[in-house]
Amino acid sequence: MTTVQRGRMPAGWAADLSDEYDWVPLRLPPDVTRLSASVRLSIEAQYRGWELTRVRLYTDGSRRVLLRRKKSVLGEQPAL
Repeated sequence: MTTVQRGRMPAGWAADLSDEYDWVPLRLPPDVTRLSASVRLSIEAQYRGWELTRVRLYTDGSRRVLLRRKKSVLGEQPAL
């Protein structure tokens, strides 16, 4: 299976970015199925705290995905 590539953001996506979050744009190649993409993104959400913000599907079958997660402040304790 092809690896996920970090890439540039599509036009218009950068306008909505907040400094409260870390942002990661990803490119999923056309050979990655919808199910496989879903599993990969679920793993990122579950174990690394990323959440899906946007998805753009292109006519060649590739996808551009934007993930975000809250920036952590050093020394901050998570709420229980």
